[in-house]
Formats: sequence, C-alpha cells, structure tokens
Amino acid sequence: MDNNAKNKAPAAKENKMGTMAVPQLVFNMAIPLMFSLLIQSLYNIVDSIFVARLGIDALAATSLAYPVQILMIALAVGTGVGANALLSRLLGAREHEKVRQAAATGVFLAVASSFIFIIGGIVAAPAIARAMASEKATADMCAAYLRICMIFCTGTFLETMAQRCLQASGKTVLSMVSLVVGAGTNIILDPIMIFGLLGCPKMGIAGAAIATVIGQWLGAFVALALNQFCNPEIRITFKGFRLDPDNVKSIYRVGLPTIIMQAMGSIMNFAMNGLLITESETAVAFFGAYYKLQNFLFMPINGLGQASIPIIGYNFGARNPDRIKKTLRTTLPTGIIIGLAATVIFMIFPKQLLSLFSTDAQMLSIGVPAIRIICVTFAMASVTTILGFSASGLGNGVVNMLGTGLRQVIILIPAAAILLHTAGIGSVWFAMWLSEGCAVLYAIFAMRRQMRKTEQIIGQNTGK
Repeated sequence: MDNNAKNKAPAAKENKMGTMAVPQLVFNMAIPLMFSLLIQSLYNIVDSIFVARLGIDALAATSLAYPVQILMIALAVGTGVGANALLSRLLGAREHEKVRQAAATGVFLAVASSFIFIIGGIVAAPAIARAMASEKATADMCAAYLRICMIFCTGTFLETMAQRCLQASGKTVLSMVSLVVGAGTNIILDPIMIFGLLGCPKMGIAGAAIATVIGQWLGAFVALALNQFCNPEIRITFKGFRLDPDNVKSIYRVGLPTIIMQAMGSIMNFAMNGLLITESETAVAFFGAYYKLQNFLFMPINGLGQASIPIIGYNFGARNPDRIKKTLRTTLPTGIIIGLAATVIFMIFPKQLLSLFSTDAQMLSIGVPAIRIICVTFAMASVTTILGFSASGLGNGVVNMLGTGLRQVIILIPAAAILLHTAGIGSVWFAMWLSEGCAVLYAIFAMRRQMRKTEQIIGQNTGK
C-alpha cells in the first residue's frame, strides 16, 4: 500500500497541468516565469547602465559583444526548450523512467555545448572584437568583456537547463528563485567590481563580465540544488545514464529550430550593427540600448510563451486537445494586451528610457524618433512569439524558427539596408513594420495547420 502510494505521488503533484482550470494554470505558470525573465533582462540593462558611466565607447563595446552573448543564450535556451518539451510530454504520458534519462541527457548536452564558447573565448575573442569595432579602444574593451563571458559560460548553460527541468514539472516558482539569486548577485556585484567599491579593485568593463559569470554560476548551483531536493518528478541523476540517441533527436527536433530562432537575434544585431556603424558608433550604442529595453518589456510575453510549452506539451502527451485550445485562447489575448501596453510606454517615454543609458544629445536625436516608429509593431510581435512557443510545445520548433527569422533577418535586414541607403537612418526603422506584419501572418497560418495535424494525431491514438 505504501509503495503504491509512493509510486503515485509524482503523478499527483504534476496533475495541475492536466486538471487545473486553464486560465488559472496559465497565470500560475506564467507569472513566476515573467518575473524571472524580467529580472534576467534587468541585469543586462543594469550592466549597460553601469558600463555607460565609463563612457559611450564602453557602452558601444558591450553592445558589440551582445550578439555573441545572444548566441550563447540561443544554444543554452534552445537545448533547454527541447528538453522541456520532451520532459513535459513524457510526464503527461506517465513515463517516469524515460523522464529521468531525458533530464540527464539534457544536462549532458548543455555542458557539452558550452565548450564551443569556451574554446572560442580562449582562441578568438580579440579577433571577434576587432571584426566588429571600428575603434581600437572599443575593440580592446569588447575583447576583455567577451573573453571572460565566453570562457566561464558553463554556468549559464547549467542554470538554463536546470531551470527548464523545474519548469517542465510545473515548478516555475522554484525556477524563478534560482534566477533571482543569480541576477540579484550580478546586480549587487556590478558597481562593486566596475568602480572598485568596498575594497574591491576597480576593474572597469572586465568587472561587469566577472559579476555576470559569478551570478550565472551561483544561479546554476541553486537551480541544480532545487531540482535535487524539491523536484522528485524530474530527478537529475547520472546513475545508470547512457546517451540515448532518441532523446538527443527529440530534444533537438524542437531545440535546433529554437537555437536557430534565438540566434536570429544575434544575426540581426550583427547585421544592424554593421549597417549602423557606417553612420556612427552612437547609432550602434542606441540600438544596443533599445534592444535591451525592448527585451525587458517583452519578457512578460516570453514568459507567457514559455509557460505554454509544458502546458501544451503535457496535454498533448495526455491526449487532451480541448485544454490545448483553451491555453491558446488565454495566452494570445493576454500577450496582445501586454504588447499594446509596451507600445504606450515606449511611445510616451522614449527619452526617459534612453536616458537610463546615456544623455548624449546625438544618441537621443537618433533614438527618440526610432523608438516611436518601432514600438507600433509590439502587438504583432507578441502574437508571433506566443504562437511559436505554443507550436514548440506540440513538438514543432519550425514555426518559432521561421516566425522569428521573418521578424529579425529574412525581411528585416534587406529592407533596413535598402531604406538606409535610399532614405537615411531615420527611415531604417520602418523596415520593422514590414517584417513584423509578414511574420504574424505566417505564424497564424502555420499554427492553424499544426493544430489540425495535432487533432488528427490525437484522434488516431484515441480512436476518435
């Protein structure tokens, strides 16, 4: 009797994704994720705010380094999202032994992936910086920042994977705790290490990088400990572990498109920086500041989207299409409202937002009208984002990848280049109207097709 009860305990704990009222479940899962992502984005902003006190060239250096950081995050998050989708489906199907093997596979892949950037940081950081910066002083600061972030990046890979394991079983509050610990540590250490406070030597831009990696490693330790002691549904253990090719394929079936999708942000930053630097480094500094501000206000939308992955994945595994549809009917209107609210904030307060980074007159003259043009697209972007994450929960990462590709690269970059060379820098930002409009139409069409396919699969498996 006791043994039976013990064996059923994990299933009881994870039942909320199959039984809780969907609107309540979405917000129960999403609010901690929103808060977590806001904190994560906040410490990127805080980095830039403190670094900007070192000068506009230092802010430009971190802006130029940011695309490489996006690539690291892309690989870490993509692998984590693939593991999250697999774990949630296995939990919904009650295959607990496969869950443990899949979790161990995810952690192994995360650590292995980090070595790509460790080697790159040792070998290529100065060359990457020189390729992006036009001034030697900016290139030197960019290289110093990149080298530290890349060589010690395993912390962010472990932190991301451990958080996704917590999220897959519905423990988004615990995931939030680990991220807040890491981000809070970074925010506290930033001014201490950059400016040499409390007896710490003044390290400048290198101090910002060191504070970042310390925060990432501490967040990783906390997330792994929470999985070990508070997440019996997904026990991360390497006892009896073997690398199962089927698990690797399942993780990267969703994860690889997500990696490519996330990397689009890096490609977009590289390309936009390459276009804007022909005007001035101030334009590059503005775009780096804007991108971090946008990411901050978009974190609630990403939180909604990421919450939908385990909810939809679990109910796909449990063969419950009605709950999948109810999830979409909750997340989409909420995302649109958040997008519209962000538009209002950016439209009214562009100068105040940019002044957090710099009060340079040239940067404000470029940035204020640009922000007001770009923010019109936020509601469309919210729909594309949420539909992409929802499709990932159904095991299809391609919708997210192509939607993001249309938004950030395929249409945006050629359109921006044409506008820059024909109408000047003030018109570049209208390219986002075209790219976001095309992306949202694609996402709606692709998700409708994916839902029809999902209903057919569930109907075949249940005999309906």
